Amino acid sequence: MAQGDTVLVVDDDAISRSVLTRALQSGGFETEVLSSGAAALSWLAENTPAVILLDLVMPPPDGYVILRAIRRDRRTAEVPVVVLTALDRDEEVARAFELGADDFIRKPFRPVELIARVRSQIRMREYVVALARKEHDAKVVLELTQALSSALDIRNILFTVVRRIAEVARVDRCSIILVHDKGDVGYVVASSDDKDLRDLPLDLSRYPEIQNVLATGQVLVIEDARSSPVFDLIRASLPPDAFRSVAILPILFEDKPMGVLFLRGRRPVALREHELSLARTVASATAIALRNARILQSLRDQTQQINVARFEAERRLAALQPYADFFHSAADGIVVIDPDGRILFSNSRAQAITNRSDAELASMTLASLIDPRDYDRVEELRACFGRGDFPHMVDLTIQRTHEAYCERRVLSCSFSSVLREDGGAILVSFHDVTSERATEAELTKTKEFLERVIESSVDAIVSADMNGLLLLFNRAAERIFGYEAREVVGTKTIRDLYPEGNGSHIMDLIRSEEHGGPGRLEGYRTEVLAKDGTRIPMMLSAALILEGGAPTGSVGIFTDLRDLVHMETQLTAAQEELRHREKQALIAELAGAAAHELNQPLTSVLGYAEMILRRVDASSPACAAAQTIRGEAERMAEIVRKIGKITRYETKSYVGSARIIDLDRSSDGSDGSGRSSG
Repeated sequence: MAQGDTVLVVDDDAISRSVLTRALQSGGFETEVLSSGAAALSWLAENTPAVILLDLVMPPPDGYVILRAIRRDRRTAEVPVVVLTALDRDEEVARAFELGADDFIRKPFRPVELIARVRSQIRMREYVVALARKEHDAKVVLELTQALSSALDIRNILFTVVRRIAEVARVDRCSIILVHDKGDVGYVVASSDDKDLRDLPLDLSRYPEIQNVLATGQVLVIEDARSSPVFDLIRASLPPDAFRSVAILPILFEDKPMGVLFLRGRRPVALREHELSLARTVASATAIALRNARILQSLRDQTQQINVARFEAERRLAALQPYADFFHSAADGIVVIDPDGRILFSNSRAQAITNRSDAELASMTLASLIDPRDYDRVEELRACFGRGDFPHMVDLTIQRTHEAYCERRVLSCSFSSVLREDGGAILVSFHDVTSERATEAELTKTKEFLERVIESSVDAIVSADMNGLLLLFNRAAERIFGYEAREVVGTKTIRDLYPEGNGSHIMDLIRSEEHGGPGRLEGYRTEVLAKDGTRIPMMLSAALILEGGAPTGSVGIFTDLRDLVHMETQLTAAQEELRHREKQALIAELAGAAAHELNQPLTSVLGYAEMILRRVDASSPACAAAQTIRGEAERMAEIVRKIGKITRYETKSYVGSARIIDLDRSSDGSDGSGRSSG
């Protein structure tokens, strides 16, 4: 089989692939089997299969994504797609048809049904291609016959004809060669590669292939002149660069040869039947134009061909009629519009969504349903249709009229091309998404509000997935850590923000029963690493993010404690200074108390020593002893005086020059120079 006849199988299940391959090969199909959506997209970028068997449920990209990509690619947009599904919900099947599926088969399937459906899709595709080809050929024929029937210069017209035929038939040269009645000399009157060529004479004895066609009146096609027996007599005289493929069609008028339409290619080429048919038609029209006769009949023939093509299209529509039942039972609204936007068909769901009857919709255009504020979008869609692009899931707003009011409803619309061979039409499927869009708008507002809250927070807010990859990094986090969000989001993990080992320890704490319970961590003091390696004290509150009871990530709020730590340091220093001062005050109190206790004994000692000195003789040993006692007591009194000065206790003169603590003044708070007893 040629590449275009290959059946592409896309299924991630090995057993399904094996069963599909055996079934298709038993039906005589060549298969290409792929196990993933990514492989399918890569293969389709360079290949075009006849049919695609596509499993819907696969790892991303799944069957829906692949189907959407196939329909968006103009090269594969018309390839039949049969979806395979084990899903029981009709919504999944409806979604597949909305995205452009041509048929579906539920798993498990019967091989006979599979082969029958594949062959059916191939036949339908062949019908579509054949109809499109007929329509194209009819247009070409009509174009050329109209040119041949015009009153312009016949030679310019003939040049236009041969150049157009060369393009359509994919040959290097197309010529019109006319012959005299004797048939021994021919004249090239037009050649596709030389506009100025005029009546170039040819010795037909050197062209046995032309003589053969003139003699038999039959078309002659030679795929390779080097091996054809027609050229046996002149092969030795053929130049090395001679044309290899040849197609010659007789130009007949009333069954008499007027000449030939001569098509040549430099490489072996097998002309297709429809190309030969086109060339034969043009040859006949050329004969008529050259004889200036039967022009009207030629135009009627072309009209008949167009009518036949239209009849074939209507027959195909009749064959597709069972799908109308599916449209009427579909959960989505479905309308079919012509290229001008007129509504040709609507199902019951479309009538319910738009609140209009079938007759009302049949008298309207798609634009008349749309809210005027969406007219620009409608014009964009028309431009897309003109380019052969049919978008999916486009939001359009309609005006739905009730008895007392008019409301606006938002519809999600998907478009696809149908009936191309019959002038073209567009299938529009849609469903009401007004409430969904309103919910999305509210969620968007809520999301934006939360984003603003997060960004305006003075605390760093950081979120990560279960692998630790950072997903959120607010402005406060940028300020505290020194990173920009774009430097860390998606590239660094939460562990990179902690000293080594701390990240794993904190995750263990979040999952433990302590510090707030499982999944939470509250008021935990830790340290983080800034971009420059600085350790920053933090107060952390963190929690796991749960979806359906399963953790999917974590979020942490970091409060910078550097200012608090600085204040605590200052407070500690102040407390230490206060304790030191209190200690000094206590020492002073002890010293003062000691001085107070020594005051009375020293007074007595000095008094007795003074009394002895007054009563004994100066030469007496007792006098020397008394003097010694008085001297030591005075020295002791001086010490007590100094202690009193340090502790701010007052002293007074006693006997002689000695001064002792003045307990009376020291205990009297009225003198500003003394220490208050309070």
